[in-house]
Amino acid sequence: MSILRSRPVLRWLVPVAAGVAVIGGGAAVGTFAAEAEPSLPPRTAAQLLVDLQTSSLEGLSGTVVQRADLGLPPLVGLVPGNDLTALLSGTHTLRVWYSGPDRQRVALVDTLGQRDIIRNGQDVWTWESRGNTARHRALGDSTGAAKPEATPSLPATPREAADLALSAIDPSTEVSVGRSATVAGRDAYELVLAPRDRDSLVHQLRIAIDAKQHVPLRFEVLASGSDQPAFEMAFTQVDYRRPDADQFAFNPPPGVSVTEETAERPTAGRPAHVAPGRDPQVRTVGDGWTTVLVARLDAAEGQKPAAAAEGQKPAAAGAGRKPADAAPDADLSKLLGGLPAVSGDWGSGRLLTGKLFSVLLTDDGRVLAGAVTPQRLYQVARG
Repeated sequence: MSILRSRPVLRWLVPVAAGVAVIGGGAAVGTFAAEAEPSLPPRTAAQLLVDLQTSSLEGLSGTVVQRADLGLPPLVGLVPGNDLTALLSGTHTLRVWYSGPDRQRVALVDTLGQRDIIRNGQDVWTWESRGNTARHRALGDSTGAAKPEATPSLPATPREAADLALSAIDPSTEVSVGRSATVAGRDAYELVLAPRDRDSLVHQLRIAIDAKQHVPLRFEVLASGSDQPAFEMAFTQVDYRRPDADQFAFNPPPGVSVTEETAERPTAGRPAHVAPGRDPQVRTVGDGWTTVLVARLDAAEGQKPAAAAEGQKPAAAGAGRKPADAAPDADLSKLLGGLPAVSGDWGSGRLLTGKLFSVLLTDDGRVLAGAVTPQRLYQVARG
C-alpha cells in the first residue's frame, strides 16, 4: 500500500490524503474553544486570497494542536516506517519554528516521547526520543542529485494545510468569507472553500487568517452532512519574532545512534520517489474535488496473495524484510481482508470508507481513492 502515500495523493486529495494512506484513527474531535467574534473591517474573499498569496513571513514560533476523527479503523502503526501518520488519529501537540525557507523545525510531543524534524541550511535531521535514534541527510546540490524531503509529507501547520487547499481552487470551488474569529489571541478572518460537485465528501474547508500578519492560524475540514470538523489544526500560541539560530542546531543527546542517509539519483524513466521494480502506474481521473487517484500494484505486489493461497512456502525470515516487519504486515493484511466486499459491472473488490474519502481495492490489482462517494469510484472503475 506504499503507493498510496506518494506525493500525488497529497496534491489531489488535500487535505485528507492521510486518509487515502489507509492510516487513521477514531478519537472524538470537537472544535477548538470558541471566543467572541472580533469586529473587523469587511474584506472580500478575493482580498483574503491576495492577503495569503502576498504575505511575507520572516519568522514564527508557536504551538499547534491537531485533532482528527476521519472515521477509520485503528490502523496506526500497521505501516512500518511512516511514524508521522500517527498525526491522523486523536489529538496531538506540535511545536514549530520557522526562520525562512532553509531553517525550519517541527517537534511532535506525545505521551510516548518526542520526534523532531529539523532543517538547518543543507542539513536535515530527524530524531526520536524513543530509542534515541537520529537520521541525517544532506540536501542535493546543483549537480542534479535528488533532494530528500525536508519536512513531513503531511501538513504540520495551518499554513501548510492551507497551501495544499489553495492549490486546489478551480471553477469547481465556491469561495466565500465566513465569520471572524479569535485564534491564539489574534483577530482573524475566515476564508471558506466549498466544492460544487455533490460527489465530493468534503463539505467545507475553513481557513482562519491573521488579520494583520495574513498567516493561516486555523484550518478545518468538514465532511458532508456534519457541522463538526473531521480534521482541524490550530495555533494555540504564536510568536512572529524570528527564532534564535540555536533552535535549528541539532545537538545529539548522549548515546544517540545516528544513521547517515544519501540522496539517490533518479533512474532514467523512473521518478525519484519510486523504488526500482515498483512502478505504481499512478494516474488521475477527473479534476477538482472529485478527482480520483488510480494506481495499479506491480506484478510482485499482486502475486503475493495468490502465492499464499496456493500454499507456496513463505520466504525465510530476513529474506527481503526484517522479521520485525512481519507482525504489522500480517495485521494490515488481516484488516484489509476484513473490509466489506463489493462488486458490480466494474468487477469486485474491497471498500474502505471514512468521513472524507473512499478507497476501492479491486481484485484485479487496482487501487482507486478520492475524497468522493463510493459510487464515484465505481464509475471510474467501470471506465
